[in-house]
Amino acid sequence: MRRSHRLALSTLILVLPALAGFAALDNSMKLQSRSRLWIDGTSTVRSFTCRAGQLEADVETTSFTPSADVVAGKKAIGNVRVRVPAARMDCGNGTMNEHMLKALKATEFPMIGFRISSYELAPITDSVQVTLTGELELGGQTKTIQMTTIASQVDGAVLRVAGTHAIRMSDFGLKAPKLMMGTLKVSDRVVVGFELYLER
Repeated sequence: MRRSHRLALSTLILVLPALAGFAALDNSMKLQSRSRLWIDGTSTVRSFTCRAGQLEADVETTSFTPSADVVAGKKAIGNVRVRVPAARMDCGNGTMNEHMLKALKATEFPMIGFRISSYELAPITDSVQVTLTGELELGGQTKTIQMTTIASQVDGAVLRVAGTHAIRMSDFGLKAPKLMMGTLKVSDRVVVGFELYLER
């Protein structure tokens, strides 16, 4: 065997394991089915909760151990986008569902979305405080918001990210629902809560 051929073969043997390791690094994190998102609100009659029946997320990472790295204060997460089909929000009451979907303009704008543009980490005991800045798309309008969440590592290598954020529907050009001939009026201010479980 010619020397150049032997050299090429040796190089290939050395490079293949590295290429295999690179291919094995799926740069995405998967959203576990136990993840949830909900909206808490109040009205002139009672409080209510609307839960997302479907939740989708695209999360990129550059790490083999993203949950451990994030909790250690390392920026191991890249692009993040969360989507909620507006029509899958369930307030536990058919009439309330109908009015809420109308208020959210679910037919015209079927997807509620949030895309992170930047974030900062501040490690605390056994977890990390994450300050997120991103674009919230709701009812056909997009606004920049900032929220604080807590990230922690659970069940070995799962990243749990949880938090709440208050918004005003009117900020997105939406009108809070009115029911029963206007005797039940939903407050303009609602609180979005979420608990995401991500694994690589």
